[in-house]
Amino acid sequence: MVAMPGGDEENNKENCGEVGTYLLLCITMARMMGYMITWTTYGTSMQEDKRGFVRNRRMGLDERLRRTNISEQKNRPVKFNRQQQKIVQDAIEREAKTLRQKIHAIAVGSGRVHMVVNCIDEPTGDITGRYKKAAIDALRANGFAGKVWTKGYDTRYCFDEESLRARIDYVQMHGKITKNG
Repeated sequence: MVAMPGGDEENNKENCGEVGTYLLLCITMARMMGYMITWTTYGTSMQEDKRGFVRNRRMGLDERLRRTNISEQKNRPVKFNRQQQKIVQDAIEREAKTLRQKIHAIAVGSGRVHMVVNCIDEPTGDITGRYKKAAIDALRANGFAGKVWTKGYDTRYCFDEESLRARIDYVQMHGKITKNG
């Protein structure tokens, strides 16, 4: 089964069947110019963040939820230093070459990774998992121990030049090391 951008695989399968889902994927990918994926390090992007969080398209802070999150956290929050940021970026770039996926922009911060990439014929979740694993393996090879990433990731799809350029600009604004072209 092929993952649909922003869709529910089981629902797509029920409504379209395998052939319909595949055709829908081909149409969607033909229009899609790329996408931005973002994921965070463990414990650094929770609801207690001063910036708030998105719920029903509105930012908000929830003190009760903040206290609950902190009390249930099993590991220490992970903040990368500059050396670890470089290790993560290098590992992601190597994996992108293996995948033959072009990185338009990448920013590895102390608590998150932003990337804008072109579309390839592999589900976004699988691709993101490969990037996370490549980074974990590289960090472990350099002595890092413990939990690294939060579960999940965020994806923003780009269906035109304007949205792709906006995502690239956003990532470049968040990091000094970028890949263009």
